[in-house]
Amino acid sequence: MRSLETIGPLLTRYAATQSLLQGAHIHAHLLKSGLFAVFRNHLLSFYSKCRLPGSARRVFDEIPDPCHVSWSSLVTAYSNNAMPRDALGAFRSMRSCSVRCNEFVLPVVLKCAPDAGFGTQLHALAMATGLGGDIFVANALVAMYGGFGFVDEARMVFDEAGCERNTVSWNGLMSAYVKNDRCSHAVKVFGEMVWGGVQPNEFGFSCVVNACTGSRDLEAGRKVHAMVIRTGYDKDVFTANALVDMYSKLGDIRMAAVVFGKVPETDVVSWNAFISGCVLHGHDQHALELLLQMKSSGLVPNVFTLSSILKACAGSGAFNLGRQIHGFMVKANADSDNYIAFGLVDMYAKHGLLDDAKKVFDWIPQRDLVLWNALISGCSHGAQHAEALSLFCRMRKEGFDVNRTTLAAVLKSTASLEAISDTRQVHALAEKLGFLSDSHVVNGLIDSYWKCDCLNYAYRVFEKHGSYDIIAFTSMITALSQCDHGEDAIKLFMEMLRKGLDPDPFVLSSLLNACASLSAYEQGKQVHAHLIKRQFMSDVFAGNALVYTYAKCGSIEDADLAFSGLPEKGVVSWSAMIGGLAQHGHGKRALDVFHRMVDEHISPNHITMTSVLCACNHAGLVDEAKRYFNSMKEMFGIERTEEHYACMIDLLGRAGKLDDAMELVNSMPFQTNAAVWGALLAASRVHRDPELGRLAAEKLFILEPEKSGTHVLLANTYASAGMWDDVAKVRKLMKDSKVKKEPAMSWVELKDKVHTFIVGDKSHPRARDIYAKLDELGDLMTKAGYVPNVEVDLHDVDKNEKELLLSHHSERLAVAFALISTPAGAPIRVKKNLRICRDCHAAFKFISDIVSREIIIRDINRFHHFRDGACSCRDYW
Repeated sequence: MRSLETIGPLLTRYAATQSLLQGAHIHAHLLKSGLFAVFRNHLLSFYSKCRLPGSARRVFDEIPDPCHVSWSSLVTAYSNNAMPRDALGAFRSMRSCSVRCNEFVLPVVLKCAPDAGFGTQLHALAMATGLGGDIFVANALVAMYGGFGFVDEARMVFDEAGCERNTVSWNGLMSAYVKNDRCSHAVKVFGEMVWGGVQPNEFGFSCVVNACTGSRDLEAGRKVHAMVIRTGYDKDVFTANALVDMYSKLGDIRMAAVVFGKVPETDVVSWNAFISGCVLHGHDQHALELLLQMKSSGLVPNVFTLSSILKACAGSGAFNLGRQIHGFMVKANADSDNYIAFGLVDMYAKHGLLDDAKKVFDWIPQRDLVLWNALISGCSHGAQHAEALSLFCRMRKEGFDVNRTTLAAVLKSTASLEAISDTRQVHALAEKLGFLSDSHVVNGLIDSYWKCDCLNYAYRVFEKHGSYDIIAFTSMITALSQCDHGEDAIKLFMEMLRKGLDPDPFVLSSLLNACASLSAYEQGKQVHAHLIKRQFMSDVFAGNALVYTYAKCGSIEDADLAFSGLPEKGVVSWSAMIGGLAQHGHGKRALDVFHRMVDEHISPNHITMTSVLCACNHAGLVDEAKRYFNSMKEMFGIERTEEHYACMIDLLGRAGKLDDAMELVNSMPFQTNAAVWGALLAASRVHRDPELGRLAAEKLFILEPEKSGTHVLLANTYASAGMWDDVAKVRKLMKDSKVKKEPAMSWVELKDKVHTFIVGDKSHPRARDIYAKLDELGDLMTKAGYVPNVEVDLHDVDKNEKELLLSHHSERLAVAFALISTPAGAPIRVKKNLRICRDCHAAFKFISDIVSREIIIRDINRFHHFRDGACSCRDYW
């Protein structure tokens, strides 16, 4: 017979090893010997630990008058075996029997609390029974409140525990903050804990590392890592996995690899953390290599591993591997797993195989929101916008909710389709569901509204729901810039700075485009200064925008410097530089840059070839243009577009090869558009071919009946041929059609302010000085041999009046104002909304020589650099 002293320890040992048979023998022995009452609580604990709560209950039922220890053991048995309702039932029975609570049962019951209300009642009970100060109860209350999202209450209980707090208390509070997405608070709590002299354990370290990940505080994470090493917890698998996860998610892949290499025994969690981090930050090839290493180590990838790998396949173009994984999952009957399905849909969609993506989607019996979003986003990014909207409607009909990812994808499609009705419906849905505080949804609405030509709606969304963060400002500034509201874009940027928001490369790129549209050279330089100050010069988008802006603002030298300073030059960079040189009349330099681009193995695109043809056009390089036009398919695999044809026809027309131009028009595989007929009309004016001009104008009257430029060009064509009766007929037609001539306007920038002029404008504060300068210049020009070309003026007035009108053209007013407002020798930059007239072109050659200044005029077609009595276009424009 066993001694009484050994029975308790034996039951404990058998419970630990789950030796059920031996424990049952002791149970039988105790019943026979009449010692059951002495060891009943040991038996309760034994059956509980052996995961036999039913047996524990039967033991309990044999106790005639169970004490608080017996009740505690029963409640614990139910709780430890995932039977919270039974545990609560036992606790209520215990309370109804007037058995007092103790510090052991309350923590167990708090763990089983179904809601915060019940937990609060238990808290009140603890306070009433004097157990509120017990550290075990306090720790359980912290965990309970944190679990139900009442973090402030958890903190209050924690603070009331005072000096009784232990490591479990600190861990519980940190865990509460992490569970409720208040990770930065958890990091602060860890700091309080360390400064308070409490030694963290492995749970505390893994918890605070997860908090650093959640708050994206890599610097704090590195400090915690150093402490982990110093205290020897770097060998703990949970802590090591948390560190791998942190470094991977926060983008320090090198340190993630270092920590991963030191994990004492890597498991699937370790590999998944490292692989998913690599995929998250675009290291797709590294992720695929890790998969091979994982398989070599003998570990089998799970669905989480493979879902990450499928994303890597999509990102790296490893499409065959993705298909192999799909086949493997089909054989393993695991292809219906939602994680795998999402990866497959995402991969097929990114490869443009939307039919395969839909097949996978339709195969999944229980689709969730993530899967719907994957397919809708795939269709949206794959330019199947109508299909994206159709799927969205189907999703809503099937009763699925939406999130910001859904709305952002759908708004991308409504923007591309310019579907204003759908945009408004999505707007209403977003407002109904409370998503108008989300910056991504606001961004999508602004983008969609302005692309639907509803800039006022876009601005309303920004003002009402933009929350004035950097994303909202970027979206609105981009919208204003793209809609030719450059001045408003600049004003909005200034407002953004006043609100204390730091610009990022995206908003500065948009602002540069606004400066380009305004030819606002000085403000472009200020944006350039922002880029340098904030060390954004390595950003590709900002760098390309800088090249484009300087070129559009009339400084091809600054554009060249910006281009030379780009750390990486892609096709967009080269195209911007080639286009800039072309617009400034540097045709041969543009072709030299193009040849350098090809030599550096950068493949041109259709935009590059348009810029090349434009360079040939502005420089009159007909033979070179023909060679590029005829060989772009063979040399670069680029199909000729309508733009290429229009550019080539314009070039032939300017060169006087009107028959060749018409031959190309007749051979075009496209319907002849307004750009082509406009080019022919302009050519007919230059080369005095009224019949071609009449034909082109008739086509343009049909294609663009609201545009006044056609009437003006046709009248100029007749005037150049001396057909004054026909000029009068065109003027009458214009009057009868009620087509209003677009007023010629010119702009000049001075001290961050843009000054606007129209012909004969006397509204400017310095009008008297401007006209005095024009009179002075007129006398000097006459002495130098200038003779006004009155033929370009079609007004029905006498010669002297025509000369006066010509001398007061908007661009001359702008130049005169710049001359009296800027230092001697400074270049003058003027923008005009129409083509510069031939008389002003001749006048500026004289003026540039008289004042010894460079005068740069950007008209609707190109730049004219007047210097020392000559123009960069060499009178070919």
